[in-house]
Amino acid sequence: MVARIRGRRSWQLGRQVLSAIGRQEWLDRSSYRLEHALSLGYNALGGARDTVTNALNGVWLGHPVHPPLASLTTGAVGTTVALDMLSALPFEPRVEAVVASRFARRALGVGILASIGSAATGATDWQHTHEEDRRVGLIHGVLNLAATALYAQSWWDRHKGRNRRGIAFTALGYLITAAGGYLGGALVFESGIGIDQSGSRLRTTQWTPVLSATSLNGRPVRVDVDGVGLVVCQTSPGQVVAFGEFCPHLAAPMADGWIDRGRLVCPWHGSWFSTESGEVVRGPASTALPWYEARLVDGVVEVRGERQPALGRKGHSARKGIME
Repeated sequence: MVARIRGRRSWQLGRQVLSAIGRQEWLDRSSYRLEHALSLGYNALGGARDTVTNALNGVWLGHPVHPPLASLTTGAVGTTVALDMLSALPFEPRVEAVVASRFARRALGVGILASIGSAATGATDWQHTHEEDRRVGLIHGVLNLAATALYAQSWWDRHKGRNRRGIAFTALGYLITAAGGYLGGALVFESGIGIDQSGSRLRTTQWTPVLSATSLNGRPVRVDVDGVGLVVCQTSPGQVVAFGEFCPHLAAPMADGWIDRGRLVCPWHGSWFSTESGEVVRGPASTALPWYEARLVDGVVEVRGERQPALGRKGHSARKGIME
């Protein structure tokens, strides 16, 4: 009972902290300046912009890169803390302590590199957030940058033989990382940042009529099939395609998007999805948009559920959607 009460109080405290950060509108000016700086930096890359941002967003991985890098940071620094504790034990002979101290510095170096990568990927994901999520994300990033600075100072102190000072800086940085991790967890599990938000999937294997071809006007049109929302598009005369109704990134309504040179464009953050497969062409989305078979039969659009995972999509869609 006591543990339950304490847990409840901790939860309430965490909620109060998140709510307080989310109300700090004064953070918006600096956050939007940072966003503009990031955009200018990426645009300065010219033709390499999409390649770099897709890599940072995790298009190649199929989900955001930031979480695994953050986990690597936490694991590496956690290993450092454990080895620090081990090196403080009264070993005889002292060679074990020396070995533990040496490996602690190496583990900390891995943690610093992972933290730098985590910062780069996290900032790329963060620039597309809004309001309360943006404010919480900004504080999350500031805390992690502060922790990384402490880790870097700790590594340098260890390198110079100031082990006790290095151990203290690592321990302090680890506490800050834990606080930042709590904010990051709230962004993922409560706000859905980085989670596939494309919604329910259409599972029926039967061809289902959804609307007349005359209803297509060159833009995505929303339809409902078995309680699942879809968008239907006409990509060329006699050829139609169907997708899930929400962008996987932040659940933007794809019915408000548009077709551009064989790509369906998200109306909120500009993600590009291939009309032949639903695969991501350009982020910030990192997960494919649900793609469904569609065809025209006697002037009526028919669709049916997912045929296979994204890995098997290539090479099969060239004939789909052609008038039969």
